[in-house]
Amino acid sequence: MTTLLKLEKVASAYGQSKVLWDVDMDIIQGSAIALIGRNGVGKSTLLKTIVGVQKLTGGKITFRDQDVSAASAHGRARAGIGFVPQGRHVFPHLTVMENLTVGLAALTGRKGLTQSGIADHIFDLFPKLTQIRARKAGLLSGGEQQQLALGRALAGQPSLLLLDEPTEGIQPSVVKQIEHALRRIRTELGVTIVIVEQYLDFAWSFAEHYYVMQRGQIVRNGNTKDETAAEIAHLVNI
Repeated sequence: MTTLLKLEKVASAYGQSKVLWDVDMDIIQGSAIALIGRNGVGKSTLLKTIVGVQKLTGGKITFRDQDVSAASAHGRARAGIGFVPQGRHVFPHLTVMENLTVGLAALTGRKGLTQSGIADHIFDLFPKLTQIRARKAGLLSGGEQQQLALGRALAGQPSLLLLDEPTEGIQPSVVKQIEHALRRIRTELGVTIVIVEQYLDFAWSFAEHYYVMQRGQIVRNGNTKDETAAEIAHLVNI
């Protein structure tokens, strides 16, 4: 098994307020990971620290055996780290196609890849995007925006995809579509996926490994096939 992403004693802070303490993670290439915990424990901050939006104040981040601790956010994106933030953050005044095209920026300067437009598999994964490709993103439903945000991240051909609350505010039928797409993204495209998810049943249906965060630290990790979501729920509700 090959380690794709390694976090060693990672720390981060907002000003004088420390948010993350000594976070260690080992993400195996091709795996699906759920990062869980109640609101405010640092899950989103951890994802932002991995992608370089939030500054690392201690520790080390290694991606594909390269130390990226000091790399910029766009440098990490070009290295192959994709990110779909909580709230999706699509560009509301741009069309669906224009939003997808923004994702191509992550291909700039990447060895072995050519920027040849939006890959067909994105529209295969999310057929709805074909129907609404000329529509402004600000006019889309929450589910449509989430599919667009995922498509935009995939346009950059990431090897690691980080998703912050991908099912938040989305109707159950669309959640099922997104779950199916994520399975295909992992199996057909070989993308390693890390999701922050409050809905434990969704996390357990998709992820094979979990990490629990409390007060800015990892307090437990294990395999989803060895423990049920119900057995872990008390750690999330503390």
